[in-house]
Amino acid sequence: MDHVTLRPVDEDGLTVMERFLIDPEEASPFQWYGWWDTGRWRRQWAETGLITDEAGHLIVELDGEAVGFVAWRKIVATRTSYYWNMGIALLREARGKGVGTRAQRLLVEYLFAHTQVVRIEADTEVENIAEQRALGKAGFTREGVLRSAGFRDGRWRDGVRYSVLRDDVTPAHS
Repeated sequence: MDHVTLRPVDEDGLTVMERFLIDPEEASPFQWYGWWDTGRWRRQWAETGLITDEAGHLIVELDGEAVGFVAWRKIVATRTSYYWNMGIALLREARGKGVGTRAQRLLVEYLFAHTQVVRIEADTEVENIAEQRALGKAGFTREGVLRSAGFRDGRWRDGVRYSVLRDDVTPAHS
């Protein structure tokens, strides 16, 4: 397997991220939601570097080349607790090679190492079998189907929720 790493977003990383907003082929059928604010990530990056207490983005590199990104956002569960919801977007040339599995595993390790959350979840469409396989290989457990959870390409689509708990992961540096 090639060497997969995560790193903070820089100018080159922003250029890769923006490809998912302007090119339906790069976005994949499961992540194309039409044309919209192509400058939003650039504005947020200028202000926060795309990492805050509420959410974040990191570039996925394959052998030193940016090939996509991972992202996470805070989900408030109760007045006293929260967890992360995460996702991934990879350029076409990086798909189907195990890069997504490795990048998602790296993000889980990073979030558990640097935040106190006990739960990380990820959602995908029922038809996105490749992502479901990647999540399973990354240590996630399928929790169930969310009916009509997302609107894309003219219709409501069912989603599948996966999660990984802190106790499910063996620390890399123990």
